[in-house]
Amino acid sequence: MIKKTLLTAFVALGMSFGTTAVLAAGGETHIEDYDFSFEGPFGKFDENQLQRGLKVYTEVCAACHGLRQVAFRTLADEGGPNLPEDQMKAYAAEIEVFDKELDDTRSAKPSDKFPGSALENAPDLSLMAKARAGFHGPHGLGINQIVFGMGGPEHIASILTGYTGKEKEEAGATLYENTAFPGGWIAMGPPLEDEQVEFDDGHANDMVSMAEDVSAFLMWTAEPKMMARKKLGVLSVLFLSFFSVLLYLTNKRIWAPVKRKD
Repeated sequence: MIKKTLLTAFVALGMSFGTTAVLAAGGETHIEDYDFSFEGPFGKFDENQLQRGLKVYTEVCAACHGLRQVAFRTLADEGGPNLPEDQMKAYAAEIEVFDKELDDTRSAKPSDKFPGSALENAPDLSLMAKARAGFHGPHGLGINQIVFGMGGPEHIASILTGYTGKEKEEAGATLYENTAFPGGWIAMGPPLEDEQVEFDDGHANDMVSMAEDVSAFLMWTAEPKMMARKKLGVLSVLFLSFFSVLLYLTNKRIWAPVKRKD
């Protein structure tokens, strides 16, 4: 309720500045505010969700898009998908990568990185969740980003679920109407549909759930050390708070004789 009230207030504030609260470069868009587990200073990645997102990426997205900044061995890292070592190695072995020394393809090793995009115009998704911002404004103040975060994963999930079913031909290409994409039309056809991927844990596999899972996974690929960074941040704040108390008590003790004379 509070979140919705804040959203209404900031949208109103944004309108008063002559813009909208939810805006992406290139035009007004609709970005859904998904409730991801990793949001906030104490949020953390859901290990099961990351594993489901990996499966959605592998079975759906990998046909076009690459992850050339992500090494296979990181899939076994704590704070990420945390696959067992044998599963990580088996997963890597199923994927073909190009070896410059052999001048040929071979099965991937844990130290290898995911292949790049298979299509020339398909962007690499390694850092996409950090490269996109779903929440802006109002008027460059960044208030929405303070309340809702940058919105990169929300931007991705909203695009995956934002297709209206309308199509048009333009310059010999088919474009699809999408409420989350700047300009309202996108060249990529709808990649997800209900029950397209089966999950081992029996989790819901409707289109929205799969979009959330793969968006969370892409947030991890963009910031794999997020959990370590947050932990360090909390420890730093605690240390600085304790240090401030010590400085205050030291200051009082040093100046106590002088103040008593006054």
